[in-house]
Amino acid sequence: MTIPTLMQNHQKKVYVTQLHKVYNVLQQGFIQEMTDRNAVNLTEAGLTGTDSIRAFFRKYFKVIQDCDKGVVEPCFASDYRNIEGSSVTEVNGNDWHGGACAVLADGNSICLDSPTFTSATLEDGRTVSMGNVFVDTNGAKEPNIIGRDAFIFAVFSDGVLDTAHADVACRIEGNCNGGSIKDARLIGNDCEKSVKVLDHVCFGKILNDNWQMNY
Repeated sequence: MTIPTLMQNHQKKVYVTQLHKVYNVLQQGFIQEMTDRNAVNLTEAGLTGTDSIRAFFRKYFKVIQDCDKGVVEPCFASDYRNIEGSSVTEVNGNDWHGGACAVLADGNSICLDSPTFTSATLEDGRTVSMGNVFVDTNGAKEPNIIGRDAFIFAVFSDGVLDTAHADVACRIEGNCNGGSIKDARLIGNDCEKSVKVLDHVCFGKILNDNWQMNY
């Protein structure tokens, strides 16, 4: 392989390593919150509003800055783009629907919305109960591209992190709208063209490919 290709592959591994780390820490935090409160899901654990999400962040992570206005500077970049270079306007400046955002000591910036895990209608017409998570694995530093250093995915009320279409019925009962869970993770816009909050396809591709960035 040429040196540029080697460098690109190395950088992709760095992106995935950073993502995998925050994924693990977040999911462990959600599970621990339910355990500590003897709750069967995150709603029963009390993760139902901005204040409770802020308390959750501070309980399990070292927060160095709260981001009261959502995906904005200095916690995040002012403009997030997709891999093709178009601005992802649905993320930029998003107040995250009454949730909370923070910068963590490890360099991650993170937002959690829909704190009551309200219903969302997906592209295939199904309605699921989930909250969106937005993570920039190196904060406001470049490249600020969805699918490289920034990712959108879902947290379900059982504390599992996955794509929006990999809901409980799909994951546990196999009811994935006629396909497999791998198929469900790829529903929506192409990863390279992702422009919407519900486009979790880049994250889905990484999960499907066993934590490899093959795009």
